[in-house]
Amino acid sequence: MKISLVVTTYNRPTALTLVLRSLLQQQRMPDEILIADDGSTHETRVAIQTMAKTSAVPMLHLWQKDEGFRAAAARNLSVAAAQGDLIVFLDGDCVARPDFIAQHQRLAETGHFVAGSRILLNPDLTETVTNQQAHLYQWGRWKWLLQRLQGHTNRWWPLCHLPGQTWRKLHPMRWQSARTCNLAVWRRDLWAVNGFDEQYQGWGHEDADLAVRLIRHGVHYKNGRFATTVLHLWHQENDRSQLPDNLAKLETILHSSQTQAAQGLNRYSPQMIASALQRLA
Repeated sequence: MKISLVVTTYNRPTALTLVLRSLLQQQRMPDEILIADDGSTHETRVAIQTMAKTSAVPMLHLWQKDEGFRAAAARNLSVAAAQGDLIVFLDGDCVARPDFIAQHQRLAETGHFVAGSRILLNPDLTETVTNQQAHLYQWGRWKWLLQRLQGHTNRWWPLCHLPGQTWRKLHPMRWQSARTCNLAVWRRDLWAVNGFDEQYQGWGHEDADLAVRLIRHGVHYKNGRFATTVLHLWHQENDRSQLPDNLAKLETILHSSQTQAAQGLNRYSPQMIASALQRLA
């Protein structure tokens, strides 16, 4: 299969550089990396250009105008441009361990989407590793256990790997576990439900909305924990002023039979994609 990796970012070039470094050290490289940029300034473009020069796979920078928190639109734009069979979503502050793509490839299964987990770093550790551009994606489990014992992370056990596949499908209707900081969906399934609903603006619940509609369409949840855990760099809490509106939208979806995003992938023409692509040479 071909795998497209979509990395969402907004004005955090130092963290993004650390994330991209981890992606260029994968055991199984993605076939393309698409940066879903929600309106960042020139510094982010420079960071992406620098990393693209050392990338062994195509790296595409898709930029949209800064009109507030529009992560759903940024992701849809990248999905519309993607060529892979499987789309893996990652946030631009989530560092991937070397087997991240390989594990998502191993877990990919027709009729399922895979939602992984994350470990949260505290502010002090985040500042240290980003300033030093530390290769934390190469740190072993015991070094992470030490970080946990020192209070630098919120947990450690997700870094352990559990064998088997059957237990991963015990809760096929669990939409609550889907987070776009670590999520893999077949491209054909994303198009079947018209992708993310861009009516969700501001922080919150656009990923849950997608999961609900995927499950209703017949694409079930598969647990990616203990296999695909990412390292989430600390950041200040996003503005949540629009959270009540987004929660109301989610409640409406939960009590409906809707599978299609009201405002989604079908709005992107080849011309729109071409105009969003930023030159990296």
